[in-house]
Amino acid sequence: MSYSHKSLVAEKWKELLLIEQMANIGAEIGRAINWRKKEKEEYSQQAFFRGLELLSLTINDSKNKKGCLKELCRLYEILGDYFIGDNEYNSSDDFFEKYFLAFNFAARLKS
Repeated sequence: MSYSHKSLVAEKWKELLLIEQMANIGAEIGRAINWRKKEKEEYSQQAFFRGLELLSLTINDSKNKKGCLKELCRLYEILGDYFIGDNEYNSSDDFFEKYFLAFNFAARLKS
């Protein structure tokens, strides 16, 4: 697999807490949403795929296997449905912005 976030692949991603991982994923998804609003589909798609890449790294992180794996996998499915599927789950920009905002806030409190 070719990674966009090459510096994170070398075990650095696993050093982050789950809330930090989710905040970073949320940043990419937020970029995807913002680019889509500006009708820059190519940039939106690139940010979306970077977000999925980070989410895949999070899913594969052994510390996240217990307790939240089901939610992470469901998030992957819902994001795919929203950005490239038929939006069968009736998701919205607002939903994802609110969902990831909590992780961003928690990650900032940790710092």
